[in-house]
Amino acid sequence: MDKRVYLLTIVSFVVGMVELIIGGILDLVAFDLNVTIGQAGLLITIFSLTFAVSGPVLSVLTAKLERKKLMLFTLIVFLAGNIVAVFSPTYSILFISRMISAASSSLLIILCVVMAATIVHPKYRGRAIGIVNMGVSGSLVLGVPIGLVLGNAFGWRAPFVFITVLTLLSITGIYFLLERVAPEKQISLKRQFASLKDQKVLFAHMTTFILLAGHSTLYTYLTPFVKTTMDLDGTWVSIIYFVFGIAAVSGGAVGGTLGDRFGSKRTILSVIIVFGLAIFMIPYTTFALPLFLVFLIIWGMMSWAVTPPMQSYLMTIAPETSSIQIGLNNSSLHLGIAVGASIGSVVIDVTSVENNAAVGGILAIISIGTALISMRNKKQSSAHA
Repeated sequence: MDKRVYLLTIVSFVVGMVELIIGGILDLVAFDLNVTIGQAGLLITIFSLTFAVSGPVLSVLTAKLERKKLMLFTLIVFLAGNIVAVFSPTYSILFISRMISAASSSLLIILCVVMAATIVHPKYRGRAIGIVNMGVSGSLVLGVPIGLVLGNAFGWRAPFVFITVLTLLSITGIYFLLERVAPEKQISLKRQFASLKDQKVLFAHMTTFILLAGHSTLYTYLTPFVKTTMDLDGTWVSIIYFVFGIAAVSGGAVGGTLGDRFGSKRTILSVIIVFGLAIFMIPYTTFALPLFLVFLIIWGMMSWAVTPPMQSYLMTIAPETSSIQIGLNNSSLHLGIAVGASIGSVVIDVTSVENNAAVGGILAIISIGTALISMRNKKQSSAHA
């Protein structure tokens, strides 16, 4: 594997971590800036929404620029966003800094994925995407505990100082270790967005959206689920999150490797099926902690194992618009997580948290249908001819 892929993985980890790094210290932010915890929570919401919208748009607008130069410039913008966060005197300024960080990080993750897939031999494409996505999943999993430790020890601004330092190191690494990467062939905006008219492309993105919504339906409320069904204390809840985190991080590499070996289509369908079975079984394993942990690990791995083969699949069926497809897929992922959290909230209010797993499993079944529709042998549209 090309060693530059690991450099891109580090960058994806650094920029991905900023999304949830204040998730565990919202109370500190709220107290210091004199806002409610609900308002502080909007700092995560606005990040996710900005990330989802800006990724595809910025990918199109910057398509003609040389990749290394673009990455360095975007890292500098990302750095500026975090420096503003460090010195934010008011909630409004911090809110704006989150939007700057979100927009720049969305483009950076797209660049990392596309460049990793470009610089390796085609037979290693899925593995390269998987490794980079390990950085993304790792950042989402570790962002909360890292922010919690630093925030409680040094104040809520400390996590942003930490990211600022890591960003400076990333800029140095990219400048000295990454060679110039030519931009892909530019095609018109009309043709790029016309790709969504292709049934294969549209339903591939729908698959990611629905599956991650199913995942988030339970994962967002895993703490009350565990406490309600297993009567575990805070220490065990932390252990469960740690175990899930390790599984999720490894899932990206597993999905990429399986995609290279068995093909992206077969891997996507297999991962979704195993994911669905695992999440359906979760409520029936709570009587025995070891058994619960086994299915938790399987669920955690599969939740992130689908992304590498799906993005490899999109790059295969829409090669001319691969960058925007990666951006749209990341947007589908984030929007799925947001919608799943909302669905889970409704399920809890109407019934109980014990039913969240079943609803998540039903969404997984629906995503199998959208995946099969995408993979039907049908002549592709002219946008991909």
